[in-house]
Amino acid sequence: MTTFRIDGHAIEVRHQHEVLRIEPWGPDSVRVRAGYDTLPTLDVGALGEPPVAPEPTVTVTQRHGTLVQGALTVDVDHEQPESGGFTYPLVRFTRTDSGEELLAEEPEHFWWPSARVRYGNRAGSGQVHQQFRAYPGERLFGMGQRTHGRLDHKGLSLDLVHRNAEVSIPFVLSNRGYGLLWNNPAIGHVEFADNYTRWTAEQSQGLDYWITAGSPAQVLARYADATGHAPAMPRWATGLWQSKLRYLDQEELLGVVREYQRREVPLSVIVTDFFHWTAMGDYKLDPAEYPDPQAMMTELDEAGVKLMVSIWPTVSPLSENFEHLRDEGMLVGSDQGVEFHGGIQDKGMTTRMPVAFYDPTNPSTREFIWSVAKKNYYDLGVRVWWLDACEPEINPGHHANLTYHAGPGAQVAGIYPRENARAFAEGMARAAAESGRPEDGETVLLCRSAWAGHQKYPAAVWSGDIRPTWQSLNEQVRAGLSIAVAGIPWWTTDIGGFHGGDPSDPDYRELVVRWFQYGAFCPLFRLHGYREPRPQLTDLASGGPNEIWSYGEEAFGLIKDVILMRERLRPYLHAQLDRASEEGLPPMRPLFVDFADDEAAWTVDDEFLFGSDVLVAPVLHFGARTRSVYLPAGASWTDAWTGEVHAGSTTIEADAPLDRIPVFLKDGAAVPVAG
Repeated sequence: MTTFRIDGHAIEVRHQHEVLRIEPWGPDSVRVRAGYDTLPTLDVGALGEPPVAPEPTVTVTQRHGTLVQGALTVDVDHEQPESGGFTYPLVRFTRTDSGEELLAEEPEHFWWPSARVRYGNRAGSGQVHQQFRAYPGERLFGMGQRTHGRLDHKGLSLDLVHRNAEVSIPFVLSNRGYGLLWNNPAIGHVEFADNYTRWTAEQSQGLDYWITAGSPAQVLARYADATGHAPAMPRWATGLWQSKLRYLDQEELLGVVREYQRREVPLSVIVTDFFHWTAMGDYKLDPAEYPDPQAMMTELDEAGVKLMVSIWPTVSPLSENFEHLRDEGMLVGSDQGVEFHGGIQDKGMTTRMPVAFYDPTNPSTREFIWSVAKKNYYDLGVRVWWLDACEPEINPGHHANLTYHAGPGAQVAGIYPRENARAFAEGMARAAAESGRPEDGETVLLCRSAWAGHQKYPAAVWSGDIRPTWQSLNEQVRAGLSIAVAGIPWWTTDIGGFHGGDPSDPDYRELVVRWFQYGAFCPLFRLHGYREPRPQLTDLASGGPNEIWSYGEEAFGLIKDVILMRERLRPYLHAQLDRASEEGLPPMRPLFVDFADDEAAWTVDDEFLFGSDVLVAPVLHFGARTRSVYLPAGASWTDAWTGEVHAGSTTIEADAPLDRIPVFLKDGAAVPVAG
């Protein structure tokens, strides 16, 4: 017996042991959950309270239910299959105005199992599947940040797990007119195959997904409404950020700032990276390297430069905080074995040793870690935080062996980076409230990983420890656009790549110049890398030089011009970042977001829009001095350098001498790209 009933504004369907609930969740959007006998009780996903929306229209009969929520209509049917196999309630999503199918559940097999599958383990959880139909010509975008070099994920199988340079955010936007969030932070995978789409969680209590209908811009707006809007980015954060593997002491760091001043190049942020501490988990500056941090902060303030400090979630057994974190249950636990899940040769270690990870899903951990960071960094004046290795960097990556305050590791692993950022976002907010100075709460949390909803804890993501190659630069363009579609509007790369690069090599210098030209149109503009020569990675390693003057006088002149262009663009970028905060529209985005009616715009993956008025075509190949550029239909496009006007819906061969990349202004917009 299958029963359909209305519960408030939701449809609830019970079929054998399954309970299925479909409820409105914001304008043009619904949430679908399913469980075994009851709905899942563990809810650490990205959906808070549903956004305000008009009341839906809900009807049910004995074998059918319909929920109309604005532009989205949901039907759930219990049909009799002609094959004589089992019958299951199936959900179908259509456009309200036209009845066109957007997405529909599809059984894995006509006999068994259903479109919603659970393989239980008698402990209230198990492996779950959700299967949908596949559609010819469908294109699928988002899914966080990936290294496969594709913008369209159709035809791919993706792991739902965080790794260095791989950020798993299970939100997908379709050219069919919908967006879907797999609201489940479990370890799993998704298959965007030609014959089906299937989402899988290896361990979960049940199914939970959210879907919305509309144009790409509308989908992104609804998604931000449902998972949280990014705050307004602090104005100081949009200038150049300077970093290298590690500045060994206070004097070296200040010397770099002084050289920027001498060369009259504006600088916004300078970074002290890992090993600046006394031990991992102490979260304080080593006094042997930073003997007068207050004087350092005073000089940086006078120069208008912020200091960003690196915070790793790893805790050395030699740390002064280790016993407290261990004894209070604030470390990531183990089902089997000791609570050490990584290894490093930290200060005070004669060899590589095991280290633990703190558990930010525990509110007590978040409060304690912030209290230490506040005393040792914030009270000195530090306001910018580099939350590195926050996937977390578990090695070996056996998440099923881990236990968190929020739940079993395999079920909740996805939320680790989000909750880690939450500790610092909430701590900064409390500190600002206590001081009565709202500006004390302004921050950027630079994170190596993220999950859905991460953007509301003012978090930026960078693309991890990438290679210093032209192929890697190509991959960054697609990766940055993908994570923007997945709801993270603040993003950046290590300009020049991370793992190597010889500043004296003319070929590499060309790559760095082209990467700077691309980076100037990213939301954050940041130089970092472990340059040659690269000694063994210990606390004594500094890496080769990575300042803008490290690449020779010709490259320095070209890079300085790019930095000055970025300075001219900052007021325009601020307006785009404000729009991202208010509307959920990322400043760096694929062409199809603004030109959804242009079929060709959906196929372009090596250009992007920088706000509403600027089209950027980065140079992605060594020695290239021209490149093909597609200009979308529906606008005219003015070359930002020459003033030449081109019609939309055209492909041109644009000049790209070493001192610039092709940039075009929509309908002649007055954006000061050229000096």
